[in-house]
Amino acid sequence: MSKRQMLLGLQFGNGYGSQPDAWRMPGVDPSNLTDFDALVRYARSAERGKIDFLFLPDFLGLGAEIDHHPPMFTLEPLLTLAAVARATERIGLVTTASTTFNDAYNLARQFKTLDVMSHGRAGWNVVPTADDTAAANFGRAAPARQDKYERLHEMVQVVQGLWGSWQEGAWIKNAETGRFADASKIQPVNLGGRHVASRGPLPIPPSEQGQPVIFQAGGGGYGLGVAGRYADGVIGATFTIEDAIAQRRALRQAAEKAGRDPDEIKFFAGVMPAIAATRREALERRLLLGKDIFPQRVPYLGYMLSISLTADRLDTPLTAAELTAARPNPSDPRASNALAIAREGWTIREVLAHGVIDYHPTPVGPASVTADHMQEWFEAGAVDGFWVSVDIYEDGIDTFVDEVVPILQDRGLFHHDYRGTTLRDHLGAPHQYGLDPRLQ
Repeated sequence: MSKRQMLLGLQFGNGYGSQPDAWRMPGVDPSNLTDFDALVRYARSAERGKIDFLFLPDFLGLGAEIDHHPPMFTLEPLLTLAAVARATERIGLVTTASTTFNDAYNLARQFKTLDVMSHGRAGWNVVPTADDTAAANFGRAAPARQDKYERLHEMVQVVQGLWGSWQEGAWIKNAETGRFADASKIQPVNLGGRHVASRGPLPIPPSEQGQPVIFQAGGGGYGLGVAGRYADGVIGATFTIEDAIAQRRALRQAAEKAGRDPDEIKFFAGVMPAIAATRREALERRLLLGKDIFPQRVPYLGYMLSISLTADRLDTPLTAAELTAARPNPSDPRASNALAIAREGWTIREVLAHGVIDYHPTPVGPASVTADHMQEWFEAGAVDGFWVSVDIYEDGIDTFVDEVVPILQDRGLFHHDYRGTTLRDHLGAPHQYGLDPRLQ
């Protein structure tokens, strides 16, 4: 039996990187917000590293302090990935699309077109939307939680039904006989529920993987139910191995409860590496990235440590009395790591540069530190893989590909080449066309 290997996705955002001030860094073109050539270049770098998929989140509004920071997600994601699809060959293309503020027929058509265009590399990250800012852009009120998830389930089922409405084998395309298609295999679906309905059929034949792969991102009981029923990939947020193990176990149990093989569902934890030749150099990179943000974060660091801290203390370490009084705040799972870093004697600014308030763990130092972190979590059974949030795309993607990936490959933890040509191949996801018959 071949050794189990991790899967890797790459966070793909606004053309700058995952850190708010990436747009200001040396070598970064401030115009990259709308530069598709830059996005294609970054995607090709990721594909060179045999990264399994790009993951493009989305937000249906302007969610940034636009005076000083670019929005994390701006351009329409399906159009963005269409541009990337034509310039890449193997890397998967996964993006978020709201089930709350989209029409089932249009969404089915758009995703299946991307899937055909990319020769079977598309994935849909299924999420509902309850944000008031986003809702206002559609002239509606944000739905109640129950309604939001009812609509989500209906959307997935109607969209998958439409995907399968042009059945496999229906496209004959025989120029000699003049038979283009078997109309008996292209039929309306007539699916509908309380929130969503569509007649169909969708006039698009299957791609090389049949239809797009379903991803899910979001926790709680409702999210677990969605993932267990539909998802082959789950984008997670977790800060400890123990929590990741619990989340992965819960997802596998949810899949089994839905009548699926638990191995079908792959759990990806986030990681935000800070990579340089030494820990000190990696910190200097993060200090530059956070110089205008860290003062705002000091009070929250104090909250995490259960002590009072102010921004005028940025360049001093915690005192002995403060370290004695400090306790990890139980409401924030990052607090224990923040306290451990503070106890090493770093200044408050340097503690923050370790990414202790970032939304994923931040290994700091040479590439081996990031590889060690990933290996530890993977071998503990906490994850099936990672989605990597690079701080500055311009140099950070190449650094990860050229320095971290080879270490993982040498350790037998990551493949040297793609398993196949489609996203289902990369994930080891089973063939599915139309609705999953096990869920009907």
